[in-house]
Amino acid sequence: MSEIILTVEGIDPVELYGENNAKLNLLRKAFPDVTITSRGNSLKLSGEKKYTQPAKAKFEMMVRYLREHQELSVQTVEDLLGGENPFEVRIPVNGESSNAILFGRDGRPIKAKTRNQKRLVEVCETNDIVFAIGPAGTGKTYTAVAIAVRALKNKMVKKIVLTRPAVEAGENLGFLPGDLKEKVDPYLRPLYDALDDMLPMDKLQFFMDNRVIEIAPLAFMRGRTLDNAYIILDEAQNATPLQIKMFLTRLGPSAKCIITGDLSQIDLPGHQKSGLRQAMEILDGVSGIEVLSLTTEDVVRHRLVKDIIKAYDKIEAEERTKREQNRLKREAEERAKSEEGNN
Repeated sequence: MSEIILTVEGIDPVELYGENNAKLNLLRKAFPDVTITSRGNSLKLSGEKKYTQPAKAKFEMMVRYLREHQELSVQTVEDLLGGENPFEVRIPVNGESSNAILFGRDGRPIKAKTRNQKRLVEVCETNDIVFAIGPAGTGKTYTAVAIAVRALKNKMVKKIVLTRPAVEAGENLGFLPGDLKEKVDPYLRPLYDALDDMLPMDKLQFFMDNRVIEIAPLAFMRGRTLDNAYIILDEAQNATPLQIKMFLTRLGPSAKCIITGDLSQIDLPGHQKSGLRQAMEILDGVSGIEVLSLTTEDVVRHRLVKDIIKAYDKIEAEERTKREQNRLKREAEERAKSEEGNN
């Protein structure tokens, strides 16, 4: 059990909690596993740590918003609890709603388009390490980059580090033309594409030149300590167990991290195991680490991509069933032979 007592000075409790505790009741509804009691300018949160910490983070955001804006509407509290960032300047563009992660090039809003993408934005606010797992086209990488760019713009971090395993290259990188950057850039292209959407070209180039934004193969992370940074490991299904461990132990005290991957698209050689599934199992239940699964319902690419994924999933499920049936058949035959030999 965890018990947290928060004291708020210089704020009218009625403004913070609402008439008849309307705003506070929204917090209670959002966190049913936390007992929330108020007395004057003190608030007590009781429950398991994995529930009280996110509730604390949301309440502190309510307090911060009220201090900075001298008002806190019920709608703002609902938006905050729904995963939106009330501190982001929101200007509707071309009739679109203002529910944006940030505004990209030419003022275009970068938005979470599906329920799980919105959930990804929310869990990243209250956890330092987030695994975003799902099939192709679900916006894992794009949403993760948007969250990191927003944190950089809001001065929550000093830099962004984006990395991927250059699996297809392996030891053959040396046979490709060009210098090292030219050899590995093709494998990092999706990260560049996302950044191109979110930052003006001159600003992005400035950030890259001054190492405010770094993009590098996973192997280049060894030996580093990354602090005051938002770190994204993309295509993590192609990292080995040792690489995943190496990456996770790079995090400094003030770092935040998003790890994206698709367990149905592992490109490692047959004798190598993916470290992504192992890491998710080992770290399950650790406070501050969240696993979010996206599904085919979150696919935001061409309408046929969803049907393609479902078709492949069906075939793979049939193959798994067939392999399991063959395994059981072999075991039964081996038992029968063993029994015959004993007789």
